Amino acid sequence: MTNNERRGFITGGTWCVDTNRIVSHWPEEDGLAEYLGEERGNGGSGSNFALDIKQLDPAMPVETITMVGDDEDGRFLAAIADRAGIGRAQMHVAPKIRTQATDAFVARDTHRRTHIFNRGASSLLTPDHFDFASTRARILHLGLPGVHQLMDQPWGEDANGWVTVLKKAHAAGLRTNLELASVGNDVIAALVPPCLPHLDTIIVNDAEIGALSGLVTVTAGVTDVSACQRAARIVLEKGVKEIVVVHCPALAIAVDRHGQSVIKPSVNVPAAEIAGANGAGDAFASGMMFGQHEGWSIEASLTLAHATAAASLRGFATTGAIEPWRDCLALANRWGWRGAP
Repeated sequence: MTNNERRGFITGGTWCVDTNRIVSHWPEEDGLAEYLGEERGNGGSGSNFALDIKQLDPAMPVETITMVGDDEDGRFLAAIADRAGIGRAQMHVAPKIRTQATDAFVARDTHRRTHIFNRGASSLLTPDHFDFASTRARILHLGLPGVHQLMDQPWGEDANGWVTVLKKAHAAGLRTNLELASVGNDVIAALVPPCLPHLDTIIVNDAEIGALSGLVTVTAGVTDVSACQRAARIVLEKGVKEIVVVHCPALAIAVDRHGQSVIKPSVNVPAAEIAGANGAGDAFASGMMFGQHEGWSIEASLTLAHATAAASLRGFATTGAIEPWRDCLALANRWGWRGAP
Protein backbone atom coordinates (compact mmCIF):
# COMPACT_ATOMS: atom_id res chain seq x y z
CA MET A 1 0.00 0.00 0.00
CA THR A 2 1.49 3.36 -1.03
CA ASN A 3 1.36 6.47 1.12
CA ASN A 4 -1.21 8.01 -1.25
CA GLU A 5 -3.49 5.00 -0.73
CA ARG A 6 -3.40 5.50 3.03
CA ARG A 7 -5.62 7.94 4.90
CA GLY A 8 -6.07 8.88 8.52
CA PHE A 9 -4.27 8.51 11.80
CA ILE A 10 -3.52 5.80 14.32
CA THR A 11 -2.54 6.96 17.80
CA GLY A 12 -0.45 4.86 20.14
CA GLY A 13 0.23 5.14 23.85
CA THR A 14 -1.47 7.03 26.61
CA TRP A 15 -5.19 6.93 27.32
CA CYS A 16 -6.06 7.88 30.88
CA VAL A 17 -8.93 9.32 32.87
CA ASP A 18 -8.36 12.91 34.00
CA THR A 19 -10.03 14.42 37.00
CA ASN A 20 -9.65 18.08 36.16
CA ARG A 21 -9.67 20.06 39.40
CA ILE A 22 -9.74 23.84 39.36
CA VAL A 23 -7.99 25.52 42.28
CA SER A 24 -7.45 29.12 43.27
CA HIS A 25 -3.69 28.78 42.69
CA TRP A 26 -0.96 26.17 42.87
CA PRO A 27 0.51 26.40 46.38
CA GLU A 28 4.06 25.98 47.61
CA GLU A 29 4.74 22.85 49.67
CA ASP A 30 2.96 23.05 53.03
CA GLY A 31 0.77 25.80 51.52
CA LEU A 32 -2.97 26.05 51.06
CA ALA A 33 -5.17 26.56 48.00
CA GLU A 34 -8.92 26.64 47.61
CA TYR A 35 -10.65 23.85 45.68
CA LEU A 36 -13.24 25.31 43.28
CA GLY A 37 -14.65 22.37 41.31
CA GLU A 38 -13.89 19.40 39.10
CA GLU A 39 -14.73 17.70 35.81
CA ARG A 40 -14.02 14.12 34.72
CA GLY A 41 -12.74 13.48 31.22
CA ASN A 42 -10.24 11.72 29.04
CA GLY A 43 -6.55 12.49 28.97
CA GLY A 44 -3.27 11.37 27.46
CA SER A 45 -1.76 11.97 24.04
CA GLY A 46 -3.41 8.94 22.42
CA SER A 47 -6.92 9.99 23.34
CA ASN A 48 -6.51 13.77 23.11
CA PHE A 49 -4.96 13.72 19.64
CA ALA A 50 -7.50 11.18 18.35
CA LEU A 51 -10.48 13.15 19.63
CA ASP A 52 -9.05 16.45 18.43
CA ILE A 53 -8.61 15.09 14.90
CA LYS A 54 -12.18 13.78 14.86
CA GLN A 55 -13.42 17.21 15.91
CA LEU A 56 -11.38 18.93 13.22
CA ASP A 57 -12.80 16.54 10.62
CA PRO A 58 -15.38 13.92 11.71
CA ALA A 59 -14.84 12.06 8.43
CA MET A 60 -11.11 11.52 9.04
CA PRO A 61 -10.36 7.86 9.89
CA VAL A 62 -8.78 7.51 13.34
CA GLU A 63 -7.72 4.38 15.22
CA THR A 64 -5.86 3.87 18.47
CA ILE A 65 -3.56 1.41 20.23
CA THR A 66 -3.41 1.56 24.01
CA MET A 67 -3.83 -0.35 27.28
CA VAL A 68 -6.60 0.26 29.82
CA GLY A 69 -7.80 -1.62 32.86
CA ASP A 70 -10.87 -3.83 33.17
CA ASP A 71 -12.66 -1.25 35.29
CA GLU A 72 -15.14 1.61 35.15
CA ASP A 73 -12.49 4.03 33.93
CA GLY A 74 -11.49 1.72 31.09
CA ARG A 75 -15.10 1.37 30.01
CA PHE A 76 -15.51 5.16 30.29
CA LEU A 77 -12.64 5.65 27.82
CA ALA A 78 -13.95 2.95 25.48
CA ALA A 79 -17.33 4.70 25.39
CA ILE A 80 -15.65 8.02 24.55
CA ALA A 81 -13.82 6.37 21.65
CA ASP A 82 -17.02 4.76 20.39
CA ARG A 83 -18.99 8.02 20.48
CA ALA A 84 -16.25 9.76 18.49
CA GLY A 85 -15.97 6.98 15.92
CA ILE A 86 -12.39 6.06 16.87
CA GLY A 87 -11.40 2.50 15.99
CA ARG A 88 -10.37 0.68 19.16
CA ALA A 89 -9.77 -2.91 18.07
CA GLN A 90 -6.35 -2.51 19.70
CA MET A 91 -7.55 -0.87 22.92
CA HIS A 92 -6.17 -3.74 25.00
CA VAL A 93 -7.75 -4.47 28.39
CA ALA A 94 -5.57 -5.63 31.29
CA PRO A 95 -7.34 -7.53 34.11
CA LYS A 96 -6.79 -6.80 37.80
CA ILE A 97 -5.15 -3.42 37.31
CA ARG A 98 -6.66 0.05 37.18
CA THR A 99 -6.73 2.29 34.15
CA GLN A 100 -4.15 5.07 34.24
CA ALA A 101 -5.60 8.03 36.13
CA THR A 102 -4.48 11.63 36.50
CA ASP A 103 -5.40 14.44 38.85
CA ALA A 104 -5.02 17.55 36.69
CA PHE A 105 -4.96 20.70 38.81
CA VAL A 106 -5.66 23.93 36.92
CA ALA A 107 -4.91 27.25 38.61
CA ARG A 108 -7.79 29.70 38.15
CA ASP A 109 -5.72 32.84 37.67
CA THR A 110 -2.78 31.56 35.56
CA HIS A 111 -4.55 28.65 33.81
CA ARG A 112 -1.36 26.59 34.33
CA ARG A 113 -1.84 22.92 35.05
CA THR A 114 -0.06 20.41 37.27
CA HIS A 115 -0.52 16.67 36.69
CA ILE A 116 -0.18 13.90 39.28
CA PHE A 117 -0.77 10.45 37.81
CA ASN A 118 -0.95 6.75 38.57
CA ARG A 119 0.48 4.62 35.73
CA GLY A 120 -1.94 1.74 36.23
CA ALA A 121 -2.46 -0.36 33.09
CA SER A 122 -0.18 1.90 31.02
CA SER A 123 2.78 0.28 32.73
CA LEU A 124 1.94 -3.00 30.93
CA LEU A 125 1.93 -1.66 27.36
CA THR A 126 4.71 -3.16 25.20
CA PRO A 127 5.70 -3.11 21.51
CA ASP A 128 3.99 -6.48 21.13
CA HIS A 129 0.62 -4.74 21.53
CA PHE A 130 1.21 -2.70 18.35
CA ASP A 131 0.01 -4.36 15.14
CA PHE A 132 0.14 -2.27 11.98
CA ALA A 133 -0.57 -5.09 9.52
CA SER A 134 -4.20 -4.21 8.86
CA THR A 135 -4.31 -0.44 9.35
CA ARG A 136 -4.87 1.86 6.39
CA ALA A 137 -3.79 4.91 8.42
CA ARG A 138 -1.13 7.19 6.98
CA ILE A 139 0.38 8.61 10.18
CA LEU A 140 1.22 7.14 13.59
CA HIS A 141 1.04 9.63 16.47
CA LEU A 142 2.90 8.05 19.41
CA GLY A 143 3.36 9.06 23.07
CA LEU A 144 4.34 9.32 25.86
CA PRO A 145 7.95 8.33 26.68
CA GLY A 146 8.56 8.40 30.42
CA VAL A 147 4.99 7.35 31.28
CA HIS A 148 4.90 3.70 30.12
CA GLN A 149 7.23 1.58 32.24
CA LEU A 150 7.89 -1.33 29.86
CA MET A 151 7.99 0.84 26.73
CA ASP A 152 10.68 2.94 28.40
CA GLN A 153 12.99 -0.06 28.85
CA PRO A 154 15.29 -1.73 26.28
CA TRP A 155 13.40 -4.03 23.92
CA GLY A 156 15.40 -6.67 22.08
CA GLU A 157 18.28 -4.90 20.39
CA ASP A 158 16.56 -1.51 20.56
CA ALA A 159 17.31 1.20 23.10
CA ASN A 160 13.67 1.19 24.22
CA GLY A 161 10.23 0.05 23.17
CA TRP A 162 9.44 3.38 21.52
CA VAL A 163 12.18 2.74 18.97
CA THR A 164 10.79 -0.73 18.29
CA VAL A 165 7.28 0.60 17.66
CA LEU A 166 8.52 3.38 15.37
CA LYS A 167 10.55 0.88 13.36
CA LYS A 168 7.52 -1.40 13.05
CA ALA A 169 5.41 1.53 11.85
CA HIS A 170 7.92 2.53 9.18
CA ALA A 171 8.23 -1.07 8.04
CA ALA A 172 4.44 -1.14 7.59
CA GLY A 173 4.52 2.04 5.47
CA LEU A 174 3.35 4.64 8.01
CA ARG A 175 4.78 8.07 8.70
CA THR A 176 5.61 8.72 12.34
CA ASN A 177 5.23 11.54 14.85
CA LEU A 178 6.14 11.56 18.55
CA GLU A 179 4.72 13.60 21.42
CA LEU A 180 6.38 14.13 24.79
CA ALA A 181 5.26 14.79 28.34
CA SER A 182 6.75 16.99 31.05
CA VAL A 183 8.62 14.11 32.67
CA GLY A 184 11.90 15.96 33.29
CA ASN A 185 14.85 16.85 31.06
CA ASP A 186 16.96 13.88 32.15
CA VAL A 187 14.22 11.40 31.22
CA ILE A 188 13.62 13.07 27.85
CA ALA A 189 17.35 13.20 27.10
CA ALA A 190 17.67 9.48 27.88
CA LEU A 191 14.61 8.09 26.08
CA VAL A 192 13.97 10.26 23.04
CA PRO A 193 17.28 10.68 21.11
CA PRO A 194 17.31 7.00 19.99
CA CYS A 195 13.83 7.60 18.52
CA LEU A 196 14.82 10.59 16.38
CA PRO A 197 16.15 8.69 13.31
CA HIS A 198 12.83 6.82 13.18
CA LEU A 199 10.62 9.91 13.17
CA ASP A 200 9.29 11.83 10.19
CA THR A 201 8.18 14.70 12.45
CA ILE A 202 8.41 15.67 16.09
CA ILE A 203 6.37 18.38 17.81
CA VAL A 204 7.66 19.62 21.18
CA ASN A 205 7.47 22.66 23.43
CA ASP A 206 10.20 25.18 24.13
CA ALA A 207 11.49 23.34 27.22
CA GLU A 208 11.47 19.90 25.60
CA ILE A 209 13.53 21.05 22.61
CA GLY A 210 16.12 22.27 25.09
CA ALA A 211 16.28 18.84 26.72
CA LEU A 212 16.75 17.17 23.33
CA SER A 213 19.37 19.59 22.04
CA GLY A 214 21.34 20.37 25.19
CA LEU A 215 20.74 24.09 24.74
CA VAL A 216 19.16 26.50 27.23
CA THR A 217 15.93 27.51 25.54
CA VAL A 218 13.89 28.86 28.48
CA THR A 219 15.24 31.12 31.22
CA ALA A 220 13.07 32.24 34.15
CA GLY A 221 9.98 31.38 32.14
CA VAL A 222 11.06 33.37 29.07
CA THR A 223 11.50 31.58 25.74
CA ASP A 224 14.69 32.26 23.80
CA VAL A 225 13.41 32.13 20.21
CA SER A 226 16.85 32.12 18.63
CA ALA A 227 17.97 29.27 20.89
CA CYS A 228 14.83 27.31 19.99
CA GLN A 229 15.65 27.70 16.29
CA ARG A 230 19.19 26.43 16.83
CA ALA A 231 17.89 23.60 19.00
CA ALA A 232 15.39 22.56 16.34
CA ARG A 233 18.17 22.35 13.75
CA ILE A 234 20.27 20.25 16.13
CA VAL A 235 17.38 17.82 16.63
CA LEU A 236 16.86 17.67 12.87
CA GLU A 237 20.53 16.84 12.43
CA LYS A 238 20.13 14.02 14.97
CA GLY A 239 17.96 12.17 12.51
CA VAL A 240 14.37 13.49 12.21
CA LYS A 241 13.49 12.90 8.59
CA GLU A 242 11.23 15.83 7.72
CA ILE A 243 10.15 18.53 10.21
CA VAL A 244 10.90 19.63 13.78
CA VAL A 245 8.26 21.89 15.34
CA VAL A 246 8.67 23.88 18.56
CA HIS A 247 5.76 25.68 20.19
CA CYS A 248 5.25 28.01 23.13
CA PRO A 249 2.36 30.30 24.08
CA ALA A 250 3.58 33.17 21.92
CA LEU A 251 4.68 31.42 18.72
CA ALA A 252 5.79 28.28 16.93
CA ILE A 253 8.91 27.47 14.95
CA ALA A 254 9.25 24.82 12.26
CA VAL A 255 12.44 23.76 10.48
CA ASP A 256 12.58 21.15 7.77
CA ARG A 257 15.09 18.92 6.04
CA HIS A 258 15.31 21.32 3.07
CA GLY A 259 16.53 24.24 5.18
CA GLN A 260 13.20 26.04 5.46
CA SER A 261 12.53 27.79 8.77
CA VAL A 262 9.13 29.29 9.59
CA ILE A 263 8.13 31.32 12.65
CA LYS A 264 4.41 31.79 13.17
CA PRO A 265 3.05 33.95 16.02
CA SER A 266 0.07 32.54 17.91
CA VAL A 267 -3.52 33.68 18.21
CA ASN A 268 -4.22 36.70 20.39
CA VAL A 269 -6.78 34.88 22.56
CA PRO A 270 -8.90 37.24 24.71
CA ALA A 271 -8.15 36.63 28.39
CA ALA A 272 -11.86 36.29 29.14
CA GLU A 273 -12.09 33.33 26.74
CA ILE A 274 -9.41 31.23 28.47
CA ALA A 275 -10.64 28.45 30.76
CA GLY A 276 -7.44 26.40 30.94
CA ALA A 277 -4.40 25.23 29.01
CA ASN A 278 -4.90 21.52 29.70
CA GLY A 279 -4.63 19.70 26.35
CA ALA A 280 -3.47 22.74 24.37
CA GLY A 281 -0.27 21.00 23.31
CA ASP A 282 -2.23 18.03 21.97
CA ALA A 283 -4.54 20.44 20.15
CA PHE A 284 -1.57 22.19 18.57
CA ALA A 285 -0.14 18.85 17.44
CA SER A 286 -3.46 17.74 15.96
CA GLY A 287 -3.79 20.92 13.91
CA MET A 288 -0.20 20.69 12.68
CA MET A 289 -0.46 17.03 11.71
CA PHE A 290 -3.90 17.47 10.13
CA GLY A 291 -2.40 20.08 7.82
CA GLN A 292 0.55 17.85 7.00
CA HIS A 293 -1.75 14.90 6.33
CA GLU A 294 -3.69 17.05 3.86
CA GLY A 295 -0.53 18.21 2.08
CA TRP A 296 -0.61 21.81 3.30
CA SER A 297 2.47 24.01 3.52
CA ILE A 298 4.32 24.30 6.80
CA GLU A 299 2.99 27.82 7.34
CA ALA A 300 -0.61 26.78 6.69
CA SER A 301 -0.21 23.81 9.04
CA LEU A 302 1.23 26.04 11.76
CA THR A 303 -1.69 28.42 11.29
CA LEU A 304 -4.19 25.63 11.93
CA ALA A 305 -2.07 24.32 14.82
CA HIS A 306 -2.30 27.70 16.57
CA ALA A 307 -5.99 28.05 15.74
CA THR A 308 -6.77 24.61 17.15
CA ALA A 309 -4.78 25.30 20.32
CA ALA A 310 -6.55 28.64 20.72
CA ALA A 311 -9.97 27.01 20.41
CA SER A 312 -8.99 24.39 23.00
CA LEU A 313 -8.19 27.08 25.58
CA ARG A 314 -11.91 27.74 25.96
CA GLY A 315 -12.37 24.36 27.63
CA PHE A 316 -11.51 23.24 31.14
CA ALA A 317 -10.87 19.62 30.08
CA THR A 318 -8.38 18.39 27.46
CA THR A 319 -10.85 18.01 24.59
CA GLY A 320 -14.30 19.23 23.68
CA ALA A 321 -13.75 22.89 22.80
CA ILE A 322 -12.32 22.21 19.34
CA GLU A 323 -14.51 22.76 16.28
CA PRO A 324 -14.20 21.72 12.61
CA TRP A 325 -11.00 23.06 11.15
CA ARG A 326 -12.57 25.84 9.10
CA ASP A 327 -14.36 27.10 12.22
CA CYS A 328 -11.12 27.04 14.22
CA LEU A 329 -9.45 29.17 11.55
CA ALA A 330 -12.40 31.57 11.46
CA LEU A 331 -12.29 31.91 15.26
CA ALA A 332 -8.55 32.64 15.18
CA ASN A 333 -8.99 35.28 12.51
CA ARG A 334 -11.76 36.96 14.54
CA TRP A 335 -9.55 37.11 17.60
CA GLY A 336 -6.51 38.18 15.58
CA TRP A 337 -2.87 37.19 15.66
CA ARG A 338 0.06 38.28 17.79
CA GLY A 339 2.72 40.43 16.20
CA ALA A 340 6.02 39.06 14.96
CA PRO A 341 8.61 38.41 17.71
